[in-house]
Amino acid sequence: MAALKYAGLEDTDSEEELPPGWEERTTRDGWVYYANHLEEKTQWEHPKSGKRKRVAGGLPYGWEQETDESGQVYFVDHINKRTTYLDPRLAFTVEDNPVKPPTRQKYDGNSTAMEILQGRDLSEKVVIITGANSGIGFETAKSFALHGAYVILACRNMSRGNDAVQRILGEWHKAKVEAMTLDLASLHSVQQFAEAFKSKNVPLHILICNAATFGAPWCLTEDGLESTFQVNHLGHFYLVQLLEDVLRSSSPARVVVVSSESHRFTEIKDSSGKLDFSLLSPSKKEYWAMLAYNRSKLCNILFSNELNRRLSPHGVMCNSVHPGNMMYSSIHRSWWVYTLLFTLARPFTKSMVSEWLFFFDCILHIFSFQIRGVKNPDVCICFDLLPFITTTLILMTNIMSR
Repeated sequence: MAALKYAGLEDTDSEEELPPGWEERTTRDGWVYYANHLEEKTQWEHPKSGKRKRVAGGLPYGWEQETDESGQVYFVDHINKRTTYLDPRLAFTVEDNPVKPPTRQKYDGNSTAMEILQGRDLSEKVVIITGANSGIGFETAKSFALHGAYVILACRNMSRGNDAVQRILGEWHKAKVEAMTLDLASLHSVQQFAEAFKSKNVPLHILICNAATFGAPWCLTEDGLESTFQVNHLGHFYLVQLLEDVLRSSSPARVVVVSSESHRFTEIKDSSGKLDFSLLSPSKKEYWAMLAYNRSKLCNILFSNELNRRLSPHGVMCNSVHPGNMMYSSIHRSWWVYTLLFTLARPFTKSMVSEWLFFFDCILHIFSFQIRGVKNPDVCICFDLLPFITTTLILMTNIMSR
């Protein structure tokens, strides 16, 4: 060894050669990570060079990528009839060193959901998304499913839900995704959905309350409540209550409630400053579709804040999110005037795939409990939450006792 050291040949290994006990692997979407079998841990950076890498190009002819029961990726060589956990493209990796302006933030309006999830393995996570058969709900479901999560699309229309499932499976035939019936305009349907989900005996790590109606004409649900209020808020409120025990037992877990900036342009208190329930579920004479939507979104935020206060000590964090000014969903379908306005505004708004960047950032940080140093980064509301939550609970009790 002394002679080798004197000759300058003590260590001729390149910086790309792995130390003993290390193994190079790839994720489903082509990112390279390193497994340290001695310490039983993994990391994205090369243990010597500190570089991050990804594989370039597709698999060689005759090769196919599969996933075993534990969620680990392996490769099948159909020509030579053999399998291996070693990605045949590892010899052609490229360094992940994007050149970005130093002033650019981590994500911006051009970021996409797939960029947020890049390199993430969510194969052990279970996700429920309401209203996931179209719009941003579908894009969210697809992004999670393509990264290994078991995703349940909670949809009112099962035909459209099953179509959405097939579209996701068309992109990756191994995706774990299914549709289940959930009609938020029926509290009985919400109860049936919760019971059906619990019968699967699986955890619940992420619950996304995404479904909503906008601009709908006045009508009462089978439970005797104005439909916008029940679909946008009360149905989700009841769903969370029914699944709370599963969320707690699955911690760390997260509930995300999709709200809107339009919550700022309304009020749900009377002249004395108390909650006015008649504003939440108004009569036909007092109904205005836009105000009903705004009030339901305010309810979403109040609920989210109070839910986080109650459940965060148990490992379940809740956030409400305004996804941005996005006009590519079908939420405007209730009236042709809204459809026209949304169509005219589309060139100046976000695309569907870039809509959920803050949303995914919020979701993924739950597993490291680092959400930019804030427990619940929702919109700040100067409102006493307890009377609101108490009134909602009383309302739920009265309805379910009928």
